[in-house]
Amino acid sequence: MAIIETGANAPAFELDSHLDKKVSSIDFVGKKNLLLVFYPLDFTPT
Repeated sequence: MAIIETGANAPAFELDSHLDKKVSSIDFVGKKNLLLVFYPLDFTPT
C-alpha cells in the first residue's frame, strides 16, 4: 500500500467503468479535475 502525502500528485491508475471500458487517470491530465472517491458497501464492517 502506498501512502500519498496531501497535495501530492496521484500515481497513474486504470479502472473499469460502468460502461465496460477502461478509464485511465492519464486521460484527464490537463483536461479536467479528477475526484476519486472510495465508498465501502452499506452495512459492511469497515
